[in-house]
Amino acid sequence: MTPETTGDTATQRSSSRWGQIAKAPRGPVSAVQGRIAAALLRRAVRQLPIRLEYPDGTTLGAADPTLPTMTVHRPDAFFARVGRYGLIGFGESYMAGDWTSSDLPALLTEFASSVDVLIPPALQRLRPLAVVRHPRSMHNSPAQSRRNIADHYDLSNALFAEFLDETMTYSSALFDTTRPEWPDLADGQRAKIDRLLDAAGVHAGSRVLEIGTGWGELAIRAAARGAHVHSITLSTEQRELARQRAHTAGVADRVHIELRDYRDLDGRYDAVVSVEMIEAVGYQFWPTFFQTLEKLVLPGGRVALQAITMPHDRMLASRNTYTWIQKYIFPGGLLPSVEAIVGITERSTRLRTVDMFSLQRDYAETLRLWRERFLQRSAALAELGFDDTFQRMWELYLAYSEAGFRSGYLDVYQWTFAPTGGRT
Repeated sequence: MTPETTGDTATQRSSSRWGQIAKAPRGPVSAVQGRIAAALLRRAVRQLPIRLEYPDGTTLGAADPTLPTMTVHRPDAFFARVGRYGLIGFGESYMAGDWTSSDLPALLTEFASSVDVLIPPALQRLRPLAVVRHPRSMHNSPAQSRRNIADHYDLSNALFAEFLDETMTYSSALFDTTRPEWPDLADGQRAKIDRLLDAAGVHAGSRVLEIGTGWGELAIRAAARGAHVHSITLSTEQRELARQRAHTAGVADRVHIELRDYRDLDGRYDAVVSVEMIEAVGYQFWPTFFQTLEKLVLPGGRVALQAITMPHDRMLASRNTYTWIQKYIFPGGLLPSVEAIVGITERSTRLRTVDMFSLQRDYAETLRLWRERFLQRSAALAELGFDDTFQRMWELYLAYSEAGFRSGYLDVYQWTFAPTGGRT
């Protein structure tokens, strides 16, 4: 089965944004901001195991040529963007080709491990004064949530098929490091799904709710156990391919997939599962999300999530910050912290943690494999209509995410809850 692409892809809809990075900021204020950004980068390079190269051959930082190197091709444009727009400008400058790296994930890992080096504490305290105002896309009302999901997941099934494995699973795998052929991505994805279904107690006859269908692999594997699966998504493209895959797998009679918001659900289920969907819920709606899970799971049932987390202090800062990831990759998204999830579930629901299992190292490897395949498919992606700017944007997104897990800045958990507590 070959995934189809739509004529009106999200890359066509978003191509108008490329005009925002065609020209770097200019003027006296931008020049001053650029000089400040250049000084901060030189300061960071002196303290990190990285190298910085300029077009005239000047090299700053460590002498070891094997260390990650950042090559700035257009210094004036690069520093003007970073000075004016901060980390959004940093990402846009990569999209524009202002800089490249000999080892992008390793470079970003060093940056992610050293936030205090990049931005001195004195300047971090001024961050609220420089926050870019959140656009309307950050408020995940039901209608806006559907638009936000479409902006990423409806890019086209063909795009994702180019770099995902045969399971079409777009979340962290779980690798068996004892096997000599490790890492096998498809096997790792199946192992991840099976572990989550085990944690949720899914077996023959189970009534299962899946929030966030993806392209259907979890629903298919749950149905293969004899479970009856109700799966919801806000992505039209994902729903259509997931339905086809369930039919091909011979489990369509036990898998019901529909376009629906989690807030519109009724009924009770033996197990509620959701893989890396909470990241799209939005900070304001986290209590609503967990209260909905509590309402939908039967007494004695289980809720099993796979959730990416970030440090609590960074989450508190990020909830009021408009980021490059939110602007170009996941509009409306925000990663929760462990503390936030525990606090919300204990204050607002009867859900209590019964198990947590980290896949941090596995996600770094998953992202490495995705990025390598994405880069290998450059010509095919271009034929699908995804231009150089889009491809640089996604290369940065995949490398940035990999760096987050390798540095320990990000984590990801399979997190199991039971409705056993009392509300405080």
